[in-house]
Amino acid sequence: MGGGGSALRVCADHRGGINWLSLSPDGQRLLTGSEDGTARLWSTADGTCCALLQGHESYVTFCQLEDEAAFTCSADCTIRKWDVLTGQCLQVFRGHTSIVNRILVADNQLFSSSYDRTARAWSVDRGQVAREFRGHRNCVLTLAYAGAPCVEEAVAGGLLVTGSTDATAKVWQVASGCCHQTLRGHTGAVLCLVLDAPGRTAFTGSTDATVRAWDILSGQQLRVFREHQGSVICLELVNRHVYSGSADRTVKCWLADTGERVRTFTAHRHSVSALKYHAGTLFTGSGDARARAFDAQSGALRRVFRGHAFVINCIQVHGQVLYTASHDGALRLWDVRGLAPRAAAPKRSLSRLFSNKVGCAAAAAPLQPA
Repeated sequence: MGGGGSALRVCADHRGGINWLSLSPDGQRLLTGSEDGTARLWSTADGTCCALLQGHESYVTFCQLEDEAAFTCSADCTIRKWDVLTGQCLQVFRGHTSIVNRILVADNQLFSSSYDRTARAWSVDRGQVAREFRGHRNCVLTLAYAGAPCVEEAVAGGLLVTGSTDATAKVWQVASGCCHQTLRGHTGAVLCLVLDAPGRTAFTGSTDATVRAWDILSGQQLRVFREHQGSVICLELVNRHVYSGSADRTVKCWLADTGERVRTFTAHRHSVSALKYHAGTLFTGSGDARARAFDAQSGALRRVFRGHAFVINCIQVHGQVLYTASHDGALRLWDVRGLAPRAAAPKRSLSRLFSNKVGCAAAAAPLQPA
């Protein structure tokens, strides 16, 4: 089976679990958001903490790092924008009336989803609400954005896709705030979603153990991926393949265009909570506190990364380093040299911007030694 991997560095500065980990587009910085109410900026060059972002009055649920600014959202109902060089808070976005679950920065707009059953679009520069998207009957969990030229001129201004615990996804016209389509078919909460490169197809994962593909312009359900035996927690879309991580302890690989299941990745001892495809390798994070590296083509387990004490909530890969963030409060850096298949050129994941998943903090529990 896979060989072991030892941590290059362990960053244990946070005083609470890390809920999300974001990599800047230029690959120079990492941003972590924590249960301790703070976020931290880290250098990918040496793993040192560059800045402590303090100001939220409750835990940080999610974060997104851009080259010039960092964005965090929190259970305190606010979103904050930060200077990545000084750590100073530049803007506070107020308006949501409950926990803010997710944020997404695109086309100089900030999109957010909340337990208050709404999604919102904000002006990044002014910090004001530009549009409210109301219609979900329960909390809005996940977001994806399709902007020009991904969608037709008929929906100029782009489309926002939201997934909710009301078992639907909705497609919104950003310019007007109107609901363009409601995607009905799931029988459980929509936990995660990704959009394809052209932006016309959405893939949603649900507690009903299915993945579904939708045409976001017509609202038509295109296909249903049925083989999981538990909630679909995270999705990754790359090279016309959909990877789905589930509470059934497996990842499945599907052909995006047909729904055919081509591979199943096993070896996890708990729910699969995070996925990242990088250079021919599929990295996974699990509720069993381990990260794993699989050969994406064959499904063979290549390496197991042991050291965390609780569920791994998020993973990123940059260069030859794997970054894992856990509910144990630690950010760990791992050497992944020697994993990439010799014949495979590095392939860029399509879901860095579009993919959002629900953390599996609830799955965290003390583990027995291996």
